[in-house]
Amino acid sequence: MASPATQLQRTPLSATSPSPLQRLSTFKNSSTTAPPTSPAIPSSATATTSPLDSFASDPIFSAFLSPSFSSTSFSSAALSSGSPASTAEKLHNAIRLLENQLRSEVLSRHNELLSQLSSLKHAEHALSTVRSGVSSLQSSLRRVRSELSDPHRAISTKTVQLSNLHHTTELLQHSIRALRLSKKLRDLIAAAGAEPEKLDLTKAAQLHSEILSLYNEYELAGIDVVDEELNWVRETGDKLRNEAMKVLERGMEGLNQAEVGTGLQVFYNLGELKITVEQVINKYKGLGARSISVALDMKAISGSSGGGFGPGGIRGSGTPQIGGGAKAKEALWQRLGSCMDQLHSIVVAVWHLQRVLSKKRDPFTHVLLLDEVIQEGDPMLTDRVWEAIVKAFASQMKSAFTASSFVKEIFTMGYPKLYSMIENLLERISRDTDVKGVLPAISSEGKNQMVSAVEIFQNAFLAFCLGRLSDLVNSVFPVSSRGSVPSKEQISRIILRIQEEIEAVQVDARLTLLVLREIGKVLLLLAERAEYQISTGPESRQVNGPATPAQLKNFMLCQHLQEIHSKVSAMLAGLPSIAADMLSASLGAIYGVACDAVTPLFQAMLDRLESCILQIHDQNFGVLGMDAAMDNNASPYMEELQKSILHFRSEFLSRLLPSTATRAPGTENICTSLVRSMASRVLVFFIRHASLVGPLSESGKLRMARDMAELELAVGQNLFPVEQLGAPYRALRAFRPLIFLDTSQFAATPLVQDLPPNVIFHHLYSRGPDELQSPLQRNKLTPLQYSLWLDSQGEDQIWKGIKATLDDYAASVRARGDKEFSPIYPLMLQLGSSLTENLQASNKS
Repeated sequence: MASPATQLQRTPLSATSPSPLQRLSTFKNSSTTAPPTSPAIPSSATATTSPLDSFASDPIFSAFLSPSFSSTSFSSAALSSGSPASTAEKLHNAIRLLENQLRSEVLSRHNELLSQLSSLKHAEHALSTVRSGVSSLQSSLRRVRSELSDPHRAISTKTVQLSNLHHTTELLQHSIRALRLSKKLRDLIAAAGAEPEKLDLTKAAQLHSEILSLYNEYELAGIDVVDEELNWVRETGDKLRNEAMKVLERGMEGLNQAEVGTGLQVFYNLGELKITVEQVINKYKGLGARSISVALDMKAISGSSGGGFGPGGIRGSGTPQIGGGAKAKEALWQRLGSCMDQLHSIVVAVWHLQRVLSKKRDPFTHVLLLDEVIQEGDPMLTDRVWEAIVKAFASQMKSAFTASSFVKEIFTMGYPKLYSMIENLLERISRDTDVKGVLPAISSEGKNQMVSAVEIFQNAFLAFCLGRLSDLVNSVFPVSSRGSVPSKEQISRIILRIQEEIEAVQVDARLTLLVLREIGKVLLLLAERAEYQISTGPESRQVNGPATPAQLKNFMLCQHLQEIHSKVSAMLAGLPSIAADMLSASLGAIYGVACDAVTPLFQAMLDRLESCILQIHDQNFGVLGMDAAMDNNASPYMEELQKSILHFRSEFLSRLLPSTATRAPGTENICTSLVRSMASRVLVFFIRHASLVGPLSESGKLRMARDMAELELAVGQNLFPVEQLGAPYRALRAFRPLIFLDTSQFAATPLVQDLPPNVIFHHLYSRGPDELQSPLQRNKLTPLQYSLWLDSQGEDQIWKGIKATLDDYAASVRARGDKEFSPIYPLMLQLGSSLTENLQASNKS
């Protein structure tokens, strides 16, 4: 083996061999990684298992491999184990084994260790070479620095001198320009002389702005002549601002676009447009708030009313002394009216300013002045002023409501006037700022905010209105007294009060609807109290004797409610349809209670009349003979019917129906409607049961026609004009000639168009053979039972029942072997098919 020195001399520094620094790093890492080219030295230590592996599995030696090993703990455990000598022997053996292993490792890696030592020598040689080069470089730098320092110092001095000359030249140029501009400004002002209105403010402002821009931009401060001139320029600027503000305010007050545009252009040229507009807006905000505060200042009102409040003036609660209320009230309304005028002027002036800003552009830059004042997303000027006005107005109104009982009472009782003043203000502003292509001064939301500011008085006014009407109703219909009926004068007072409440707010649709809502509540209360007064029981429904006290009481209640219903409905006639909708439910309740007061009586009268008509089936209309034909007297049932109608008219209807002299033409009240319905029902009921009578002889037909004439006369004279009943009367007039027609004429006669189909079918049964039974005969029903069934069915269902009887008749004829049917059979089928077609067509439409 060669010596380490010889090996170091034979190892050249080539591209393939590592550098000294690289070999140094290799040496540092040799404890963990061997070079891959180093041959492995066989030894017993490497060929066998490492002692560390056996130590790891040994219960004693494994403790030495633990990171948390403690020699004190190990010694204590060995001493306490009972065999410390044995443990010490094992430790000595282990030490010897590790030393042998270490020795073997050193021998097996001898060549590698020598190689690492050679790398250290090479690294030391390389470092010495580098030190020599660094020293040479430092010497060269010192020589270069000494050669360049003098030229660099000279160049720096000349550069500073040139920069100072250049800066001085610029200062002189800008100073001369500033002085020239100042001279132009002096000449411009001198030309105007003692008449400021002749001064071209916009040009003067432009010169003023340019002078200040030069002074600030080029830092002309410190130049004596410029500083002296600048003091005069600043004084001139203050004068320009004052004159421009006067022009601007004069233009806003007089709505002069030219003057407003001039003032804005001056401040734009001065570079103070935004801040000036802010000052103007704040000023008008303050004017609005101050105007509202002064209008509601009760102390000022007391002082301006000529001392009419007594020695104490006005009380601490805001209530004037005795005798001064009327003057204070008048003064308050006058001040509020003046306040509304001032608010109108303020809003219109600000809107005029905003309008000019939105139209005017700078003539040089073409910048829209509004863009200089309002950024995107910012509220408009009018919105800001209006918001401040509404806020101040709402605050003052709330304070007046809580702090001054006098103002609270005036504005509550006179809320329609207060609301009218606000509406007039809003209308005037909208009218005066309604210009095409320009935003209005106030939006709909802004108007609602102003109205909401007095909502506290609105609620108090509505509550007062409701309380006043409710108290009147409670006095007329006391809860404790059920048997008393109010007088006509009391009902008139209620109607008059309702009319006064509507007329007080009729000038405004919105307030009218609010009051109508409260009136609706009162009408519901009135209906509830009146319903409590209605008498029930047998006495209210008897129809045989004279009117009972219970019925007379119900009649009066019905008439009172009729009066209220008709008069309130007449009040709504001149209002929009939404007003009628607002009270429709309440008026419906009044109508329903009025009907409930007399409906049981009307139903009892109708039942009585129907029972008389049902007696028609006890008469014999099939008898033949001249005596029956020549008898001019009505049938017994008809005489009883006439007597009942006359009794009803004299005892009941005469008290319920208005007289002809007092009833307006074309009008119909509740009782008139009930009588109309009763009269129509009597005619329909009579025609139905007259059609069920059969057979009819010729004398029977004459008798039936005479009964119909008597019925028409009795109904027309005592119940309702039959000509105004419509379809029921046409049916009665058509049925009388129909019974005299020949059966063959039925298909072509136009009379059938005025009659219900079931009446025609039922009458045809009386002309048919005995085996063609009607549904009444087929089902063995009484006339009353069959009539009730007819009331509950439509024409299509009635036809199905009739068709079933026709099918039974046809089956019996075929069972008998006959080949011909009665002429009635095909006629009824033909009429039934046309009825079905008409029903289908009406359903499709």
